[in-house]
Amino acid sequence: MRASDLPLTYNAVSILEHNLASRPDKVALVSAERELTFAAAAAEANQVGGALRRLGVRQGETVALLGLDSAEWVCAYFGILKVGGVALSMNTLLTPHEHAYILRDGRARVLIVHQTLLPAVEPVRDQLEFLEHVVVIGGPGRAGDPVYAGWIAGEPAELAAEPTHRDDLCCLNYSSGTTGEPKGIPHAHKDLPLTAALWGVNVLGLRASDRTFATAKLFFTFGTGGNLIFPWHVGASVVLMAGPPRITANVLETIQRFKPTLFYNAPTGYAATLAQPDFETRYDLSSLRLCVSAGEALPAPIWQAWKERTGLSIIDGIGCTENYHIFISNRPDEIRPGSSGRPVPGYEVKLVDEVGAEVPQGEIGTLLVKGETASLFYVHQYERSQKTFLGPWLNTGDKYFVDEDGYYWHAGRTDDMLKVGGIWVSPVEVESTLISHPAVLECAVIGRGDQSNLVKPKAYVVLQAGQAPTDALREELIAYCREQMADYKRPRWIEFVSELPKTATGKIQRFRLRAGEA
Repeated sequence: MRASDLPLTYNAVSILEHNLASRPDKVALVSAERELTFAAAAAEANQVGGALRRLGVRQGETVALLGLDSAEWVCAYFGILKVGGVALSMNTLLTPHEHAYILRDGRARVLIVHQTLLPAVEPVRDQLEFLEHVVVIGGPGRAGDPVYAGWIAGEPAELAAEPTHRDDLCCLNYSSGTTGEPKGIPHAHKDLPLTAALWGVNVLGLRASDRTFATAKLFFTFGTGGNLIFPWHVGASVVLMAGPPRITANVLETIQRFKPTLFYNAPTGYAATLAQPDFETRYDLSSLRLCVSAGEALPAPIWQAWKERTGLSIIDGIGCTENYHIFISNRPDEIRPGSSGRPVPGYEVKLVDEVGAEVPQGEIGTLLVKGETASLFYVHQYERSQKTFLGPWLNTGDKYFVDEDGYYWHAGRTDDMLKVGGIWVSPVEVESTLISHPAVLECAVIGRGDQSNLVKPKAYVVLQAGQAPTDALREELIAYCREQMADYKRPRWIEFVSELPKTATGKIQRFRLRAGEA
């Protein structure tokens, strides 16, 4: 599928509404709180759209969503798209200061927020010069704030879609902000059905009989894509969980209760589940036919342990919010554990050196991708846009090498690579080796200067439950790495920690560990 296959006048609300012709009464969404058919979801989205128009929202204006994963979030999202607005999906884990930056930078005129998240915006609300209306899901807010249920109650269930151009912007996500302020990443209406077809259908093999569930929340593109856009593109159902995914029991109980067939998680989530004794016998996971991982590279030991204990394969790949999203992926019947897979048809990739020349097969280079679902810029960040969006190519900032069979292997982020004794060392390789040791739950490797101020690997290690952080274990882990890889790659120091700093998506923030060393 290509963008030219879509009509020039195209609104991505079609991803929901195309189901009305053939499956209006099929369950589209299920959660502990509500269940909606496609017809009911479309009607509620229309009511949201009508209510937004009554507030004066016009095509191209931003409406922010700060809510738990819920039917209300989903219907509001499609209601925003239907009236030609730009849906700004906000991270529920941020501070008031961070919310203020995003709401101001995104020029949000309306904020739809869950009542439980009001404390995260109230301290800064009066500072937001562009924000005119706050709609509250689940209960009252300030005097004068409409409550979602009453706000849409009187609106018609029918609404004409705004005749948007396929290249008009429809959604806005902010990066997790590993360095500096978060970057606003806009996408067009065309990007949503394209990515659904290229990866959701052509790689995962999604079909109408599927039911998806993701630990990635809807405000992430991994969550919105995998657990809303992709399944509804083919008429499949979605399972939503309002609670936090970091509580493993919540996730396993949701799978057992609602019986999804596809499960999306991050590597840290799979590792946390594997740390639970007998989870595969205490919970019924028999509905699952396939698991998916993204967010960061999935170490081969985690893949193998998951396969051994559940019998399920994990499809790993790499995507990014800038590209919405996965463009290199393993396939269900072609998996090479530890690799990100091969390029997804519809995308081109290449690995380049510091001056932009392509590197030979087997050598590490910076990964560039070209495809029609890529964003074109960062909002209000001209200089950073120039460094990332290189004409038709997108600089991912990831280091990779490709093997003789065309599989791509992650070597870390550009800022994470270590040069030890004049040779590049991938922290991912060292981390994968450490994780394969039975005492290690997760770890992160950074560079640290030795007594001569020469860079050597240092590992921060979280141990499995029941393991004691002793000097003997520290030496055992270093010796284990020496046996498994070239001696110069082994960590010279190991520091045991109770947890690693992570973004809201579960990516390890090595820059915070480096800052601590500095």
